[in-house]
Amino acid sequence: MLDIKFVRENPDVVKENIKKKFQDSKLPLVDEAIELDKQARALQQEADELRAKKNTIAKQIGALMAQGKKEEAEEAKKEVAANSARLAELESQEPEVREKLNKIMMVIPNIIDPTVPIGKDDTENVELEKFGEPVTPDFEIPYHTEIMEKLNGIDLDSARKVAGNGFYYLMGDIARLHSAIISYARDFMIDRGFTYCIPPFMIRSNVVTGVMSFAEMDAMMYKIEGEDLYLIGTSEHSMIGKFIDTMVPEESLPQTLTSYSPCFRKEKGAHGIEERGVYRIHQFEKQEMIVVCKPEESPMWFDKLWKNTVDLFRSMDIPVRTIECCSGDLADLKVKSYDVEAWSPRQQKYFEVGSCSNLGDAQARRLKIRVKGKDSKYFAHTLNNTVVAPPRMLIAFLENNLNEDGSINIPKVLQPYMGGKEKIC
Repeated sequence: MLDIKFVRENPDVVKENIKKKFQDSKLPLVDEAIELDKQARALQQEADELRAKKNTIAKQIGALMAQGKKEEAEEAKKEVAANSARLAELESQEPEVREKLNKIMMVIPNIIDPTVPIGKDDTENVELEKFGEPVTPDFEIPYHTEIMEKLNGIDLDSARKVAGNGFYYLMGDIARLHSAIISYARDFMIDRGFTYCIPPFMIRSNVVTGVMSFAEMDAMMYKIEGEDLYLIGTSEHSMIGKFIDTMVPEESLPQTLTSYSPCFRKEKGAHGIEERGVYRIHQFEKQEMIVVCKPEESPMWFDKLWKNTVDLFRSMDIPVRTIECCSGDLADLKVKSYDVEAWSPRQQKYFEVGSCSNLGDAQARRLKIRVKGKDSKYFAHTLNNTVVAPPRMLIAFLENNLNEDGSINIPKVLQPYMGGKEKIC
């Protein structure tokens, strides 16, 4: 969420940013916000003046009574009563106007970084760099669920009976591999100086609206019936929420956390054939990383975060590339975002396995995460990035480590988490 003062002083900048995100329908909101802000400030000013006037007259009434000027005192009392009535009106109107203003401000998108490429949607995202040489074996690679089924590692039919589409049972060594990847990712991030955390898996509505846009919320979140609680779609929401309504000492920054959690998503809409199996599902597990830092340090942390994911995948010899999200593909709170994509030998293309985002002070402003510096107080910057989400990671892992006989090679870094096994057969 932008600072209303910034919107008031830079309406053309805000409107140009909206155009760059191809959200022209939101252009009128800028003028509406400025007008509501003007109304709110006028109401507040009038209310402040009336309060001051009431205090002055109250003192005068006492003096008049002491001087025996009862008639003048009574007239002053009438003026106080009239001012009190008007003040009551103002005190009821101002919150209503500010609520309308806040709702609009929650919809106006954040100002994107100047380096973000301009484009309408994800088809115009830009490839930045490749890491590792993509390899395609000289034998046919089956679909990932077929690989798992041959190893008795997945049961989709039973999951459909129990929970419906979008769920699965992982079994045996495949289930163990899933847990091994999570454990390895946890230790990988701890070794990089991040503090390990297991957060709440449900969050209240004020945290939800603090960390994401309304459109994202509607498309992703499961609401707990009868409770002011939502199942998390990703642990970064719970992790950023940890700092809600806090004044963080500047010397304690940056806060760098890595978290494990299950994730729950509606995944609305139809998906293509390549999103069968465990690519896009309603429940999965994930290792995440978040940073709360000083504004001037967020670009540096952004580069560190996405490189962590690249390094993790390369440590398992999986080729990856980075993609910069264009303006039209950025969620409204994001300043800048990269996707990390892994190579799929079967599809002969890369697919998304993680996303790194710098949100500037948008989340901090909504959640009131402030920093107490030596000379001032200011809003923190927040960032997040996927360490690894094993369902998608499993696809990349299985395809890149598959042998012609159907067995799966286990990289050395994972072998300690697999009881020393070098292969899954």
